[in-house]
Amino acid sequence: MFKNHLKIARRSILKDKMFTFIKIGGFGVGIMACVLIALFIKDELSYDKHYVNEKQIYRVYTEVIHKGELIKWTHYPAPFAKAIKNDFPEIQKSGRFLTSELFGTGNKELRIEGESENIFENGFIFADQELLEILEIPLAQGSTESALSQPGTIVISQAKADKYFPNGDAIGKILILDNNTEKPYKITGVMKDSPENTHFEYNFLMTMVGRDFYPYEKHNWGAQNYHTYILVNDNTNLQELEQKMFSIVEDYMIPTARESNRLDKIDFLKSYQFKLQPISDIHLKSTDISDGLKHGDIRFVWLFGAIAVFILLLACINFINLSTAKSANRAKEVGLRKTVGAFRRNLISQFITESVLFSIISFVLGVLLAWVLLPYFNTIASKALVIPWGQWWFLPILLLSALCIGILAGLYPAFYLSAFKPASVLKGSLSTGSKSGKLRSGLVIFQFTTSIILIIGTLIIYQQVNYILNKKLGYDKEQVLVVQGAKSLGNKTQNFKDRLLKLPEVKLVSVSDYLPIEGTKRNGNTFKEKGKENDGVAVPAQIWEVDHDYINTLDMRIKKGRDFSRELASDSTDAIVINEIMARNFGFENPLGKKITNGRESWTIIGVVEDFHFETLKYDIQPLAMTVSNNPGMISVRLGTDNINQALTSISSIWDESVPNQSFRYSFLNQDFSKMHEDVQRIGKIFISFALFAILVACLGLFALSAFMVEQRKKEISIRLVLGAPFKSIYKLLTLDFLKLIIISIGIAIPIGWYMMSRWLEDFAYRINIGWGIFLIAGTLAIAVAILTISYQSIGAVFIKPLKSLRTE
Repeated sequence: MFKNHLKIARRSILKDKMFTFIKIGGFGVGIMACVLIALFIKDELSYDKHYVNEKQIYRVYTEVIHKGELIKWTHYPAPFAKAIKNDFPEIQKSGRFLTSELFGTGNKELRIEGESENIFENGFIFADQELLEILEIPLAQGSTESALSQPGTIVISQAKADKYFPNGDAIGKILILDNNTEKPYKITGVMKDSPENTHFEYNFLMTMVGRDFYPYEKHNWGAQNYHTYILVNDNTNLQELEQKMFSIVEDYMIPTARESNRLDKIDFLKSYQFKLQPISDIHLKSTDISDGLKHGDIRFVWLFGAIAVFILLLACINFINLSTAKSANRAKEVGLRKTVGAFRRNLISQFITESVLFSIISFVLGVLLAWVLLPYFNTIASKALVIPWGQWWFLPILLLSALCIGILAGLYPAFYLSAFKPASVLKGSLSTGSKSGKLRSGLVIFQFTTSIILIIGTLIIYQQVNYILNKKLGYDKEQVLVVQGAKSLGNKTQNFKDRLLKLPEVKLVSVSDYLPIEGTKRNGNTFKEKGKENDGVAVPAQIWEVDHDYINTLDMRIKKGRDFSRELASDSTDAIVINEIMARNFGFENPLGKKITNGRESWTIIGVVEDFHFETLKYDIQPLAMTVSNNPGMISVRLGTDNINQALTSISSIWDESVPNQSFRYSFLNQDFSKMHEDVQRIGKIFISFALFAILVACLGLFALSAFMVEQRKKEISIRLVLGAPFKSIYKLLTLDFLKLIIISIGIAIPIGWYMMSRWLEDFAYRINIGWGIFLIAGTLAIAVAILTISYQSIGAVFIKPLKSLRTE
């Protein structure tokens, strides 16, 4: 019986090649999208699942409601980790790491002792010995129990060990960082390369033993710089531990505030709530936590999962639509088979077999398409996904999925077709009844509603990304070359700057590694007006060390007062320039001449610079101040020529003469700004790609249905043509019903699309307004796509030869 079913299924497939192609093609595209998204979701959900003690490792973060806003962060004072381990027996171990560029993390120039050439490397952080143990970092060389226990030690990754010591043992070798020969680092461990799906991705772990980044740091409960991880006992009641941890505030933080006369801070400290985040949640569930780390977003995982399901549903709808639409063509077959004694269950199994066969072929096609498109998907998703051909579970899951989807997609057509009554079928009474159907209309509406929502989302994401990349930032990011690794210049920095200024291609030069892009140095302080330290307004703000040419080089605007001047010696020690929002937060109507302090130093405000964006546009502009100081990490060069290659050649030549053992590295400020928003651009590209796939599947179904309608109405069209009906009336006859369905879809899709994208835009402090123009464009595109899809068949219907058609009928 099964062999007979397969034979009939094969004949059915070969009989209607176009419909077969659309069924299999639509299914295949749906499967391809599902496979790609499934690989993406699997990778995202697998982050930090490799720890043996995964259920016992947590990151500490704080929640505070400040001015009606919920704030979360992960940075703590230097003694915090030791205090919680000593005070709470539930905590077995506590470890810290430090990522603040202010203290020398991030990117560095590296060379092996005895060699002259420096090589740029990234991924440097400071870490505790106990962090190695908590995060179960395995060492290929060295001891996990002692690798970071001595001053001046460093642990490097296996990849870096292979790069610098390919033929020998790395242990005991000396590294010189940023030309600082006074503080060399001895390699005491080589980490086995960590899996790619971890949030902890660093190449160099420098010890914190014997390091105080400022005086009395180990006893300072005021500054907050360290990420803290803990290993708790098994079966620890986490809620009770979180509540008990508030004693840290009462025992250490509040007394410190009192000692430093920061009485205004006590109420803020009393609102602290300590939270413990499982390590496996850090990657996907930290978008609202200020931690300075890069991570994913669980909402996008669910969004792409929903898109995959919808695309697969669209493909299944095509199958159901086309199967029921072709019911008249199978009606006589059903009637004859019932007449000669076939049971309904035989017919149901026949149609289910056909559906499963379609599904299996589609799965093969879909997986092959996914394999072909995976390199492109990896590029736009910034992943390194692979089809898991060698995994034991992969093929069984594919086969089981093909069977399940084939059965589910074929159930309705099978029961619908097998229910035909032989007498009615053989009389031909089903021929006209099958031309229309409320179910098919409903499914077409569902398809195009989904497609239009995706079109709306695509347009809004595109406009938001374009808005971000082209928004006025308060400075000019164009034609600014950023020379990196300037610390290698040492005492030649000023000479290098002077030589650059003599080049005809160069307009301005500034030396500072504080730049308005992520990944450069940051320094957060709390400021008060001088003389009002006890009761004045406290303003948290960034304080950047820049040179006299910084504001002009980046083309910032002074709104009040003046810029720094070399002619005034006091500007290098006492002057400060603040931004507009910092002046507003202080409540200064006329800030010029006001003195402010961070508790250690005091400055006089000489100017107010126009607010400028120095972080991603997801966040509001924050208070910021600038002082004159030496920070030679990067050199910003404003070019005055369109001949960029010539400028690079000239600057590179001067660099090579100044530091012959250091490679010339550079970037452009506008490109660095664009990289800050790569996550938004990446999500946009993925969303647009799958939106196009969904629209393609919907159009395939519409194309097939319009072709079927023309086939079913050949006799009617022929009679109309014989009677002299014009092209316009025939075209209207065949397209009007479909256009009604599309218009209904637009009416349903607009409010859903508006709500979904409004929620997405809430993540951005600076965002576009969703105007009616977007919905007009989306609706017009949907109608245009539908008309183009239908028109091919409708125009072809005009060229039907009436005599041949009527003779056949």
